[in-house]
Amino acid sequence: MPAPVDAPEHLPQPSVAEMDLPTVMDALSDPIRLAILHRYLVDAAGGVRSCGWVGIDRPKSTLTHHFRVLREAGLLEQHQEGLTRSSRVRFDEVQQRFPGLLDLVFAWEVPAALMRADLRADVREDLRADLRADRSEDVTA
Repeated sequence: MPAPVDAPEHLPQPSVAEMDLPTVMDALSDPIRLAILHRYLVDAAGGVRSCGWVGIDRPKSTLTHHFRVLREAGLLEQHQEGLTRSSRVRFDEVQQRFPGLLDLVFAWEVPAALMRADLRADVREDLRADLRADRSEDVTA
């Protein structure tokens, strides 16, 4: 009989009231962290993805550090399930605390040098256009 699977463990993060603008701005001051958040907003459409999915061309230990900084700033929610760590943007919470901030991240263009070669720009642009269309439908509804 297989062992029961435990519920995912949510890693510590600040509450909305604890999110601090200097900490958030410091987290976003690094292009790698900005690219990570951008990928989750645009290419993951705000959904949950494993941390390995992000496709930034840096060592795993470096990415682990950057994910931790984003989580501790309150920008990402992370949970651990077995050996897999997954993340999602805390969209509603960040919008509540810092309205318009994620729109700036969304509009930012990720430098190609940060991305793995297999993540072609034209595919990312198609996804970005689809998400823009979805958001404009939400606004008019």
